[in-house]
Amino acid sequence: MLNPNEANDFYFLSATEAGNYAMDVLKRAGETAGDTASALFQGLQGVAEQTQRGWQKTTEDVEVPEWLHKILRRDEKSQSGDGGSSGDGKSPKESRVGVGAAGVATGSAFAYDAEEDEHRSNREAAEDDQMMLLTRKMIEIRNILQSVGQSNTLTLPSIVVIGSQSSGKSSVLEAIVGHEFLPKGSNMVTRRPIELTLVNTPNAQAEYGEFPALGLGKITDFSQIQRTLTDLNLAVPERDCVTDDPIQLSIYSPNVPDLSLIDLPGYIQVAGQDQPPELKQKISDLCDKYIQAPNVILAISAADVDLANSTALRASRRVDPRGERTIGVITKMDLVDPDRGVNVLSDKKYPLRLGYVGVVCRIPQTTTLFSRGSGNITSAILKNENAYFSAHPSEFGSQSDVSVGVPTLRNKLMHVLEQTMASSLAGTRDSISQELEEATYEFKVQYNDRPLSAESYLAESLDGFKHSFKAFAENFGRPQVREMLKNELDQRVLDILAQRYWNKPVDDLSLLLPELDPLSDLPKADSESQYWRRKLDASTSSLTKLGIGRLATTVVANAIQSHVDRLLTNSTFATHPYAQKQIVEACNSILNDRFFSTSDQVENCIKPYKFEIEVEDPEWVKGRENVSKVLKEELRACEAALRRIEDSVGKRKIKDVMAFVDKVRKGEAILEGDVASTSGAGGFSAALLATGRESVFLRDRADLLKMRLLAIRSKQCANKKNKYYCPEVFLDVVADKLTSTAVLFLNVELLSEFYYNFPRELDMRLGRHLSDAEVERFAREDPRIRKHLDVIKKKELLELALEKIESIRQLDGRSGVHRRSDHPLANKEQRNSGWNLFS
Repeated sequence: MLNPNEANDFYFLSATEAGNYAMDVLKRAGETAGDTASALFQGLQGVAEQTQRGWQKTTEDVEVPEWLHKILRRDEKSQSGDGGSSGDGKSPKESRVGVGAAGVATGSAFAYDAEEDEHRSNREAAEDDQMMLLTRKMIEIRNILQSVGQSNTLTLPSIVVIGSQSSGKSSVLEAIVGHEFLPKGSNMVTRRPIELTLVNTPNAQAEYGEFPALGLGKITDFSQIQRTLTDLNLAVPERDCVTDDPIQLSIYSPNVPDLSLIDLPGYIQVAGQDQPPELKQKISDLCDKYIQAPNVILAISAADVDLANSTALRASRRVDPRGERTIGVITKMDLVDPDRGVNVLSDKKYPLRLGYVGVVCRIPQTTTLFSRGSGNITSAILKNENAYFSAHPSEFGSQSDVSVGVPTLRNKLMHVLEQTMASSLAGTRDSISQELEEATYEFKVQYNDRPLSAESYLAESLDGFKHSFKAFAENFGRPQVREMLKNELDQRVLDILAQRYWNKPVDDLSLLLPELDPLSDLPKADSESQYWRRKLDASTSSLTKLGIGRLATTVVANAIQSHVDRLLTNSTFATHPYAQKQIVEACNSILNDRFFSTSDQVENCIKPYKFEIEVEDPEWVKGRENVSKVLKEELRACEAALRRIEDSVGKRKIKDVMAFVDKVRKGEAILEGDVASTSGAGGFSAALLATGRESVFLRDRADLLKMRLLAIRSKQCANKKNKYYCPEVFLDVVADKLTSTAVLFLNVELLSEFYYNFPRELDMRLGRHLSDAEVERFAREDPRIRKHLDVIKKKELLELALEKIESIRQLDGRSGVHRRSDHPLANKEQRNSGWNLFS
């Protein structure tokens, strides 16, 4: 009794034969063809409607024509008798070689029927399981060595697929995978090599693909894989057409074998009008690069093309003249006469040691009755292929000497790849050992065996930065903020004094108007003079209403940002743009969050000073001392600026110019109009007169500062009651009061909050926030660290590769498995020995 799945498969084949038989009836019937076809369609439609209810119920409930009963009885007899042979007792070669290549544990990878697996011997199943395990381990080793990428000796072979654009190369790969996933298009679409790694996942339910270099994750929709491959290929500029930059694609499925394949652009005979003339040679050079030893060549040729004209075979013979590592695949076998197909597969003119395999990879057209759906297409291809080869048992049956079928090709690819890898493994092991010795020596000499990882480097860098920030926080507190803010307010006091008390810049050579109350008369002025009282009150108001809250907060925030920038410059983060950005953003974020609340708090606290300011004697004494220092610094700045002018122009010449400017301003020399500003006057150029005016201003400012310093040191300014005679001292006292009040709240509202939150913000942005890929990218931004990590990674990968090779050797020694005599590479000596991977 057939189970439901077998019944469905059986019904599909029976219905196909029924359709073929019906076509013969139509041809013979002539005038009655319409009636016969109508009856046939009605019968088949009834069968299709009952299929989902089970084959047994269908055959009992549905009335079927007598000729269809005969076909079904014949198929039932053949199914129960010889396991799927054709009517004359012969099955296609595919059934003998291809079916049953994977063993019980991995049978799903080849879409084999359960009944056929049950007929396989235990020894064959053990061999296939052993072969798949070894192949998978060697593919893992190959991928590890690819990531090392240091030497051509550190490679294991892959299967390189070559063929012309019309040879059916893509169809062969898609038949092996079971999905349409390769780029399609009218123009040349495949422009980059596709490194395809097939991984059998026997216990998985889903099939998916991954692009390791793109990080797109698991893609279960193979149409999306096809679109991604198309986009990656079309990204190559048309002027280049092809490039040797490969696309890495891994496909995981219970329906694929473990294989490593490389799909290359198809050969062309003549470049198109929109293609560069050198395209043909570019493709040939690219293929020649990949088909070099030790890679296995899968040369695809169409059956309807003479092998003498096969571009793939000609290319393989150039690099593999004896045909020892080339597998010939003949596609489109159903397009030629069976006798010609046999001749092509057994060709003696172009012999290949690994032989030829004929396939029919064309996906059958779907109908509303027998739709294959959107899933795996392997079953549909195999059924279509089996139908063709079964129809010609004498040419392609079990007694023939040719190999046909996609399962046969899969089996051969697995055995050849495993054997080719095995033959390269001993030499590869020696090369790995040599590379490992060099990497170990470099690691010891250059880095003193110091371990390092991207995570540890980031942690060390972050800890080092936090340590330097802690030192800064300990040394930047209230005293430093007070000094910085007081210096800023001292400059504001000087600006107010210059605006309201001191001399103004000499903008032109106009006559100087006499002052009603010059500053020189202040020491002798009336103590009740409203002029000097209003001047000091206005100056004090200008200082207290300056916006101290915003000013003080801005000064401190800018200072913190500057210190953080200096810490970054002197830290390991100096070579890491991303980390610098994150640290600066963390700093700005905290300061911006605290800015407005801090400035408002400071402004509210200094509000009383805007209405009345009481001065204590100690404050006055302190202010008198401090303002003397400030005025002396200003005096030195003026004198230094005047000396620079004298050095650049000449001391004598600048005195002459200044004397002329003084005469004009006193009215002793008369100028007409604004001649001096355009063409000069008194024998001096306009530029020289401008310099002279600046020198006069600096001289007068220096004289005024000397006068005010004498006044501040006088007994008159020793008493706080004489504040109107000493505006400089009083304004300094006000500035000091504002500073002391602002610092209290700046320390609480800004500094303490920043010092607490900044390290935690760094942990969020550069610790837990970063993914593994971002941490790795961060570490590799530093060339020194990148080289260190590369040496460690190379050393670890080489050690891992050696461990896996050793595990294969141990597995080889324990297994005692012998190769089957029908292995495509096995000779008499190999058939009588074990795997011998390390002989």
